[in-house]
Amino acid sequence: MNKKVALYWLISLLILASMLLSACGGTPATTVAPVAPVTEAPATEAPQEAALPNCGTDPILMNVVFETGWDMPTQLTEEFTKQFPNVTWNISMEQFANLITTTPMLLSSDNPPDLIRLPTMVSFAQDGLLKSLDEYAQAFGWNDWPVPQLNQNRLDENWVRGSGTLYAMGLNYSMTGVFYNKKLAAQIGMTEPPKTVAEFEALLAAAKAAGLQPIMEWGSAKSGMGLAFPLQNLMAAYGPVEPINDWIFQKVGATIDTPSNLIAAQHLQDWIEKGYFPPDINAIEYTDAANRFGNGEGVFTFNGDWQNGGYDAAMSGNVGFFLFPPAEAGGGYAAMSAPLTYGIAAKAKHADCAAFFFNWAATNETARQINVDGMGSNPGGPVGASVPTVAAGSVTIDTLAAGPLLSGAMDFIANATSSIFAQGWTPELQKMVGGQQDAAGLLKAVQAEYLRELSQ
Repeated sequence: MNKKVALYWLISLLILASMLLSACGGTPATTVAPVAPVTEAPATEAPQEAALPNCGTDPILMNVVFETGWDMPTQLTEEFTKQFPNVTWNISMEQFANLITTTPMLLSSDNPPDLIRLPTMVSFAQDGLLKSLDEYAQAFGWNDWPVPQLNQNRLDENWVRGSGTLYAMGLNYSMTGVFYNKKLAAQIGMTEPPKTVAEFEALLAAAKAAGLQPIMEWGSAKSGMGLAFPLQNLMAAYGPVEPINDWIFQKVGATIDTPSNLIAAQHLQDWIEKGYFPPDINAIEYTDAANRFGNGEGVFTFNGDWQNGGYDAAMSGNVGFFLFPPAEAGGGYAAMSAPLTYGIAAKAKHADCAAFFFNWAATNETARQINVDGMGSNPGGPVGASVPTVAAGSVTIDTLAAGPLLSGAMDFIANATSSIFAQGWTPELQKMVGGQQDAAGLLKAVQAEYLRELSQ
């Protein structure tokens, strides 16, 4: 027997012995490596992490719908294209009030938007028109961001907002309150922001007596009735915010027709009757009101921090901001504080790119600076994200400083249902301006419209 054959049998016997020991439960004293196959398999590479959703490198034309009046979202798209040149944008602009009626048609069209400003979202999600963002939240880590950034855009199994599946994201997180013309406020004796509703109402009376326009606000149906802003601030001053949010989130049994809300509506009716708003308010659109206030017409205006850039440009150094005061001294401050909500159509062609844009807008340093410069709102994003710089003298300093003072936050009462702003608040508040509706009737009419819409 030659050496090669002897070696072959020796190896075979050792392998056989090893197999027998294993079958009997024993452990062999030595381990013998199996004979290598004639053709070796290529080495197995370590598994790679799945790539995050992105816009790829092929040319993409994003179909988007933004709200008229604000340049910030468009500025974000321009910067995004600078960083990702393969992505360009087909942008349509709509008034907020128009979005309430056109959004269902846009979402269900043959060319639905990849990204759309949402006036509300519950009915659109129920109808299957909005894409769930849960997979993106998991991929990008949005679930680890501060809870208030996302919970208003979540829906549970009963389609109640506040928890569950994520259907929309915010391009920023805005807050409302009272802006004031510093020079005009000084003329009526205001040396510091009022600490109670009574103090604020005394300033309104002083402005009226001095021949000044106490409050500049808009009321045209094209823009949606702006008196909903002071009304909701009054609601929060005279009652808790939880029932207001319950109503907006469509919780079972919720109503807007409460005793404390009646007090709030009575104050608003009193302001109307005393001439604290422009006599032509029902014809004033949002942009007109912003321009008129910027040109010095009005001591105060109720609006949100998204208008900071416009006010700074029109009245640099002469505009201030404060949270609407509580009914009683020492009470907590509450305000509307909600995301500027955008969604992705269920059948969007470029959903991954839209989700990537959401994440980029909240985490990219340049994008966050554009957000603050353009709208003055908190850009949101993960804990520890870069804090954009703010120009000295900007009213954004006041709005950002007001955030930590909030003890309660609400979504906007216009967002309760898809049509409540257009079919409820706007016409009924316009009637109040015209003396055809009172405080009690306002709340009852809006609640009836709310229930009608929920029953459909």
